[in-house]
Amino acid sequence: MAKKIRDSEKDPVVGTSKPKLLSVLGPGIITGAADDDPSGIATYSQAGAQFGFAITWTMLFSYPLMAAIQEISARIGRTTGHGIATNLRTYYPPWILPVIVALLFIANTINIGADLGAMGDAVGLLIGGNVALYVVLFALLSACLQIFLQYARYVSILKWLTFSLFAYFGTVMVVKIPYGELAYGFFVPTFSADTAFWTTVVAILGTTISPYLFFWQASQEVEDERESASRQPLVDAPEQSKGAIHRIRWDTYVGMGFSSLVALAIMVTTAATLHVAGKTDIQTSAQAAEALKPIAGQFAFTIFALGIIGTGLLAIPVLAGSAAYALGEARKWPIGLARKPKEAKAFYATIAAATLIGILVDFSPIDPIKALFWSAVINGIVSVPVMVMMMLMTARTDIMKKNTVKGPLCWIGWLATVVMAAAVIGMVLTSFL
Repeated sequence: MAKKIRDSEKDPVVGTSKPKLLSVLGPGIITGAADDDPSGIATYSQAGAQFGFAITWTMLFSYPLMAAIQEISARIGRTTGHGIATNLRTYYPPWILPVIVALLFIANTINIGADLGAMGDAVGLLIGGNVALYVVLFALLSACLQIFLQYARYVSILKWLTFSLFAYFGTVMVVKIPYGELAYGFFVPTFSADTAFWTTVVAILGTTISPYLFFWQASQEVEDERESASRQPLVDAPEQSKGAIHRIRWDTYVGMGFSSLVALAIMVTTAATLHVAGKTDIQTSAQAAEALKPIAGQFAFTIFALGIIGTGLLAIPVLAGSAAYALGEARKWPIGLARKPKEAKAFYATIAAATLIGILVDFSPIDPIKALFWSAVINGIVSVPVMVMMMLMTARTDIMKKNTVKGPLCWIGWLATVVMAAAVIGMVLTSFL
């Protein structure tokens, strides 16, 4: 039986010719890496530049919260065989899901626009040329890969793209870091009455705990399950539960840990360079890369800029895909990246539409920085009710059968929900009062 469980949880989308690491890790590592998108890089860069090492404790604090809520998301998909939106549609009042999906779609498309803009700016900084053309090319590349590439190959590419985040470990290695200050800032929380400080803390939490990540990871667990002949939803195959939950836990904790370490590396890099040099007004990831050049040198600048491009190529499919999964499940469409385009026309049309609207955001008169702020606000607002319903969902035996979430994972999940609700309230108070 133990062998059967282990075999049933082999990664169905990466063959034995791939490195063992890629065969073990799945939706969790992709989700964690996508969390460090160009917009997130901008948030972490701004935090490090403005507050130095004193803000790094937020990464230690947020890691268990984001890991717990993402594990819960994955367990919903793996247990029920359906994404979060389908479960919301099935078990909760019908007015809730359309509101959540609409807000999610708006926030994701704005985020796509911001990420495309950052990627275009990064290429422009590296080689010059027409930034607008780069934006369009990146959007076309992302949409075409999702729509036309075989699912197994596409997921493999996404996993390889996670290695682009190692660029930010490279920048840490080439800057001078006062490790005593870093250790104090990381292990000893520092608080301030400054409104900007709390706004930044809220932004960090909103960046690390985002609803599009919930929908994506749950849906990818469903995709992986359907691609494997040996896997079944855990409600129908409880004998697979032990192996499945063990795999999900390690996949998620490694993925979220990787995400948090990358965010910490970005904060440390900008704290040790930009903050020390007095360059505290950083609004975008491209500005952070450009500001690094005269302070940390050409190598750090180049690595930082290349990281923006790599993370963008990883994050845009997750943003567009999560919107398509949510809308498709809400509308009862045939969905899934494993389907051919003609088998899921509306699903793939949603991916294309989200990417196209992202392009239009870049070419509109909308201030991209303000647009990104409102995207974070919407994400924060949406995340709270989604997290509440996820926690309630995972406690119901009629949904999860014997795999209800209990004990420490349940407590940390509720703590993450409370913290996120407080963060949203704090964001509103600091922004409008």
